[in-house]
Amino acid sequence: MGTTQLESVPEPKYWHLKTVLTDALDSEFAVGEILPNERELAARFGVARATLRQALEQLELEGRLQRRRGVGTTVAPPRVGVDVSTSQQTWPGASDDAWQPVECGSAVPSAAVARLLDANGEEPVHTVRRIRVTHGQSVAAELLYVPAGSVPGLSAIDAPSGPARARAVLRELQHLDLDGQDRAVELGSARADDAKELDRLPGAPVLVVTTRYITGGRTVAASVATYRADTCRLTFGDSGDLEISDELPGGKKAS
Repeated sequence: MGTTQLESVPEPKYWHLKTVLTDALDSEFAVGEILPNERELAARFGVARATLRQALEQLELEGRLQRRRGVGTTVAPPRVGVDVSTSQQTWPGASDDAWQPVECGSAVPSAAVARLLDANGEEPVHTVRRIRVTHGQSVAAELLYVPAGSVPGLSAIDAPSGPARARAVLRELQHLDLDGQDRAVELGSARADDAKELDRLPGAPVLVVTTRYITGGRTVAASVATYRADTCRLTFGDSGDLEISDELPGGKKAS
């Protein structure tokens, strides 16, 4: 990692330093390798440690670096591809081994969940919580909402809670014929519970992917998956079925 003259550069020093560090990450470091400490890096590039920290924070935000407690700053693995196309329609749990079921509970849904499911709000809803793990790191957390009427056979399964109950709900869903999916993607901020599971600070930028599963013209399940924006990227499959909408939640038009 060589030195560079930063004094004559018109853009902010930390931004130019970020570019220099990016080149070094591509040419000199391997995934998982630990970077030299801040004092050494600041001396090598002739910048203040505050400038260096700004550059490192930007690279962390962009998913190039990871700060691991007790380890230091390491080179991050490539971003995880999140397929948001609807060309390949499958039930959750059918083929996505990266997701790990964590918990399952049942309760009357909140008003927001009832709207998501196009339900009346009185029927109990099973809530499956799953975590997506890549390279040993949690990169996404999902809440899958399944009305009790969508999985009537679940009542005969003796698995009251936990991962076993979650897997049972996923298996029962696969008994239905999936007609289609509706999917939306938004940029959001990590809630406290998701932030804890994803090892991020509350309010950190995340990608929120909301999916409705349709059978017989009705919504039989819906999921809200929260992805770390620093480690994930969106992909659109072969169909490229990207649609840009100016509708806000609730069907209102953006002004």
